[in-house]
Amino acid sequence: MPENIIAGLDIGSHAIRIAVGQPVPAASDAKNLQMHIIGAVEVPSEGISRGTVSSIEDAVSSVSKALEQAERLTGLPVNRAWVGISGTHIMAQESRGVVGVGRSDGEIREEDVERAIEAARTVAMPTNHEILHVIPKSFTVDGQRGIKDPVGMNGIRLEVDALIIQGLSSQIKNLTKCVYRTGLDIEDLVFSILATSEAVVTHKQKELGVCVINIGASTTSLAIFEEGDVLHTAVLPIGSGHITSDLAIGLRTSLEVAEQVKVRYGHAIPDQIQKKEDVNLAELGAPDEEFVGRRFIADITEARVQEIFEKIDAELSRVERSGMLPAGVVLTGGGAKLSGMLDAAKQALRLPVSLGTPIGVTSVVDRISDPAIGTAVGLVLWGHNIVSAADEGRLGQVFSRMKGVKKVATGLGRWFKSLRP
Repeated sequence: MPENIIAGLDIGSHAIRIAVGQPVPAASDAKNLQMHIIGAVEVPSEGISRGTVSSIEDAVSSVSKALEQAERLTGLPVNRAWVGISGTHIMAQESRGVVGVGRSDGEIREEDVERAIEAARTVAMPTNHEILHVIPKSFTVDGQRGIKDPVGMNGIRLEVDALIIQGLSSQIKNLTKCVYRTGLDIEDLVFSILATSEAVVTHKQKELGVCVINIGASTTSLAIFEEGDVLHTAVLPIGSGHITSDLAIGLRTSLEVAEQVKVRYGHAIPDQIQKKEDVNLAELGAPDEEFVGRRFIADITEARVQEIFEKIDAELSRVERSGMLPAGVVLTGGGAKLSGMLDAAKQALRLPVSLGTPIGVTSVVDRISDPAIGTAVGLVLWGHNIVSAADEGRLGQVFSRMKGVKKVATGLGRWFKSLRP
């Protein structure tokens, strides 16, 4: 695998997606590098339920198929990847780290920032959980709050307010085991919604206040940003797969036919559908001819869509941002492609809503404009940002490296390599 190739692996309940990128000189400024996506593939996933591994054998098989397709498409071996992790087991928790600056001149350096972030890691959490990310939000120097970068300032007491993202140890190990069994090395595990945000929103939107929502098959993830920092994250146990199940029950048909009905004729706002419009289920794979009103399909769809947005609004209310984000909402993920979804979100959340597709990247791949591929592209950008920062020698990253998970992943990786012939 060429050194400058970066791969992102998004393991979802409905599909496994891999994006492969390569840094190239930007058209506007040749000194700066821009990510060029040279390949993006999607295969149906098995063995993954609600973002977590339910069958290791099936999951390994699905990831292997995606890997094989990615290598065939790009013509390059893919040996390492940045892997996204999601699921309802992931939690966010506030933490604070405090350290003293011991130098005689009192100047704060990179190592002091690192020590403060390390102090924030020592937070009380359940024994079966591991820290995925420690995200510094703001620093306080000798009582002066709201400092973004304290390096170079003078002071004797440095504090950091951080957001700790943690996940269930067993689920983290199961996921890393699946990836390693395909022969792929893990660069790092990244909370999927944070990676998605790297691809679909700009720095200005994060400064103003924005909510990124990824509607997957069985979970909906969201991340709220304000003043450039992560304010809140959540993973809700409800997604577009529940709409399919509702349609299967309401139309008394199979899940396969219900999925086709949802994709082709589903609509989140019944008022926009004519009452006399009918759909023949036989054309979508049903065994017998059966005509169903499209308005009835939209009524079933709307009920579940409303529930999803009610739960999202409840999360916004928890951090007092319901209807109060200037940059609005960015919808992404496979579920965001449902007809009428943007209008339904505007009505329910009382905010401006846009569809999130990867920005700031170039590509010859048609699929790059698909909202469902956003997380895989975001993982590539996340990897590129960290590699670039390491090359420049910048240590105090906004998203610090997840040492605990990296250690577990490396240990498992060595064990699997020792089993290979």
